[in-house]
Amino acid sequence: QVQLVESGGGLVQPGGSLGLSCAASGRIFSVNVMGWYRQAPGKERELVASFSSAGSTNVAESAKGRFTISTDNAKNTVYLQMNNLKPEDTAVYYCYLRAATSRVGRWYDYWGQGTQVTVSS
Repeated sequence: QVQLVESGGGLVQPGGSLGLSCAASGRIFSVNVMGWYRQAPGKERELVASFSSAGSTNVAESAKGRFTISTDNAKNTVYLQMNNLKPEDTAVYYCYLRAATSRVGRWYDYWGQGTQVTVSS
């Protein structure tokens, strides 16, 4: 069983900063991708940023220049530093993990429970 535990959401004023973290635990043999998605009310879930084991980073256009994704591979933890937040960044942010639970297993997708980020004055 693999679990993702997120922390760091909250309320922040426009222009402010927040940091999110997500720690993965359980039967993880190898990690393919870790990242963050978000879902605003009435909208589909969308990619915010992701980091692959091959070293590539994928960041949504709306987040470029403001959000930074980083990982601690030894701890299976992914971070999202969000600066210059805007009201349109308000959403539930979900941690995402694609991992294998054995050497010969296929990749599985896992999701965190979500953490609310609200940007409002």
